Amino acid sequence: MDYTKKLLPLEAGEKFIQKHYPNCQGALLAGSVVRGEATEMSDLDIVIFDEKINSAYRESHVEFGWPIEVFAHNLASYKFYFESDYLRARPSLPRMVSEGIVLIDDGIIESIKNEADILLEKGPEKWTLQTITTKRYFLTDALDDFLGCLDRAEELFIANTIAVLLSEFVLRSNCKWMGDSKWIVRSLKQFDENYAKRFVEAFDRYYKYGEKNLIINLVDKALKPHGGRLFNGYSIGKE
Repeated sequence: MDYTKKLLPLEAGEKFIQKHYPNCQGALLAGSVVRGEATEMSDLDIVIFDEKINSAYRESHVEFGWPIEVFAHNLASYKFYFESDYLRARPSLPRMVSEGIVLIDDGIIESIKNEADILLEKGPEKWTLQTITTKRYFLTDALDDFLGCLDRAEELFIANTIAVLLSEFVLRSNCKWMGDSKWIVRSLKQFDENYAKRFVEAFDRYYKYGEKNLIINLVDKALKPHGGRLFNGYSIGKE
């Protein structure tokens, strides 16, 4: 990619819309460039609202010196994705819409942003006791594997599994949004900066020095308010 020709994010976004979606009803520039978190490898996230689009799609481009990710919707499809993101507790599209900078607007953006803001403020659906019980069991199972593992290669990937399961358990049991990849840490920070720091430190020390205690303590503290580790007596699917 020729970064010497890279335009400023807003200018690149506006030119991209003019070139590819000149008749759309609305468009937003979102992502790391809007949050002030852009790196050399960051792309531009652009959300399109166009009544002529038959169904939602995602498409990648490289133009104006930027990798560009397009999230294209008609005036109904975004509602389905809002609901889907709510159910999976990962508000990718609502977050982009809420934080997005307007590139073009025929009078629809304010109401769509309002929908996104209401959903984000509401938070994800509360876990049922049955769900918490199931999640306790699988987190306990992963921890038992971690404690008993004697193979460093296998242990590394068990630790990865615990990181995902633990972050999910902590966030969802507290009715908070969660995320994947880098959004695991970001979601934990939004929940509790100090907890996020301890979480990262625990896994960092394990990966560097093989120390397990901090991870074990994190898991036990997360499980304790819900009854602790769970194995004996757990049952699922039995008629």
